[in-house]
Amino acid sequence: MKSGLLINNQWIPGAGRLPVRNPFTGREIAEAPLGDAGQIREAIAAATAAFEFTRRQPAHQRATLLRAVAGGIGQRRAEFARVLVEEVGKPIGFAEAEVARAILTFEAAAEEARRPRGELLALDAMPAGESHFGLSQRFPLGVIAGVTPFNFPLNLVAHKVAPCIATGNTMVLKPAPKTPLSALLLAEVLVDAGLPPGQVNVVPCSNADAAVLTGDDRVKKISFTGSSTVGWALKAQCGKKRITLELGGNAPVIVHEDADVAAALGPIAMGAFGQAGQSCISVQRVLVHESRYGEVREGLTAVIREKIHTGDPADRRTVVGPLIDAQALSRSAGLIREALEKGARLVAGGGIHGPCLEATVLEDLPADCALATEEAFAPILTLHRYQTFEEAIALANATRYGLQAGVFTRDITRAMRAFDALEFGGVLINQVPTWRVETMPYGGIKDSGFGREGVRYAMEEMTEPKSLILNLH
Repeated sequence: MKSGLLINNQWIPGAGRLPVRNPFTGREIAEAPLGDAGQIREAIAAATAAFEFTRRQPAHQRATLLRAVAGGIGQRRAEFARVLVEEVGKPIGFAEAEVARAILTFEAAAEEARRPRGELLALDAMPAGESHFGLSQRFPLGVIAGVTPFNFPLNLVAHKVAPCIATGNTMVLKPAPKTPLSALLLAEVLVDAGLPPGQVNVVPCSNADAAVLTGDDRVKKISFTGSSTVGWALKAQCGKKRITLELGGNAPVIVHEDADVAAALGPIAMGAFGQAGQSCISVQRVLVHESRYGEVREGLTAVIREKIHTGDPADRRTVVGPLIDAQALSRSAGLIREALEKGARLVAGGGIHGPCLEATVLEDLPADCALATEEAFAPILTLHRYQTFEEAIALANATRYGLQAGVFTRDITRAMRAFDALEFGGVLINQVPTWRVETMPYGGIKDSGFGREGVRYAMEEMTEPKSLILNLH
C-alpha cells in the first residue's frame, strides 16, 4: 500500500502519523498518514482546480473510469477483504461481501453516468408558455466533502466517491480515523484507473481539522455518514452548503401472527448480530405478536446457539467479531446493565470475551431503557410482545430514529398499512431492515438523516437543475 495522503494524485506525507490497530488482537497493524488543516486546504484547492475539467468531462469517460475502478477493486479483492478484517475486525465473510458490494456500487455508477439527467418541460400547460420550448438539465455542484464512518470503510466511501465521479464533481474525503486503510487502498485503485488529478483527494485527519471543510466556501456540499449528534451539529454549521446526512437508527422488526416464523428467524439473527451489530440498520427491536412470542423466543436462541459464532474475524464461522474499541465495549455493557437493573431479563448471551460481546437477547424491557429508544450499535437484540398490529406500529415508531423497519406478514393489506404508518425511510416486508442494495434510495427521517443515498439518488443530491427556455415566436 502507498504511504501518504492523496492530494492532486500525489502521495503526500502527512503532518502526523495515525496508528491503526486490529480491534480483535489490539496489535498495531499500520501507521497511516494524518493530515492537518493546512493539508485539508491543499486538498480543497486541488479539488477546486480539478472541477474546471471534471464538470466538462464527457459522460462516456466518466463511465469508463468508474468501470476501471470496479475492475481494479476486483483485481485486489483479497487484499481489500484482508484490510477490512484487520482494521475493522469485520468477519471475513462479511468483509468479502462488502468488497463485492463496492464493486457493484462503482458498476452501477458507471451505468448511471451514461444516462441523461434532466427532463422536457411542458411549458404550454400554462397559457403564458405557448410557443415556448423548455428543458432542464442537472449540473454538478463542485467540491464535495465526504465524511465516512468506521463500520463500512470501503462501501460507504464508494457510495460517496462513485456518484461524485459519475456527476463530474470533485471530492475531499475524510475517512474514519480508526479505519483509514480501506479508503487509502481505494485511492490507489482510483489513481491506477485514470482518475483526473484532484478529482478525489483522501485526507485522514482529526475532527477538529476537518472543521475546515465546513467553513471553506469552496466546498459546496457535505455528505456525512456517522452519528446523529455529529451529523446534526454539522448541519447547523454548514450555512449555505448543501448537506446529506446518513445517521443512526433503532431498527424494529414486526413479526405478526400470520408470519412465516421459520423463514424470519435466520435473517433476524444475522441482521442483529452480524458484524457485531455495528450497523445503523442492525436489527435491534423485535416486536412479536403474543401468539407467536414463545416460538420466536425459542427459535432465536436455537439459531444463536447453532449458527451465531463469536470470536476471531479471520475464522469463517464467525458472525460476531470484536467491537471497534474498548469504549464501544464498555458502552454496550452499560446498556445491558441498565436494562437488567430496570427489570429486563436476559434470554441469551451477555458475556464478554476479550474485545467481543456475545450475541445478546433481552426481554421484558422497560420503556425508559436506553435500549428501547436509542441506538445500541452492538450485538444486542430486544424482544417485545404486542396484541394488535396497531400496537406494533406504535411501538415501532416510539423512537427518535427512522431509518428502516421490517415487517413479517403474509397479508398484503397489512403490509400496505405498515408502509403508510411506519415512520421510517424504508419499510421492508418479509425482510429485515439490515437489507440494502446499492441502487435503492437509502436514508432516514426524524433523527436518522436528511436526504438520500443510493447511487442514482446520491447523484441527484450532488447536482442542481438548470432550465433552458426558448421563445419560438
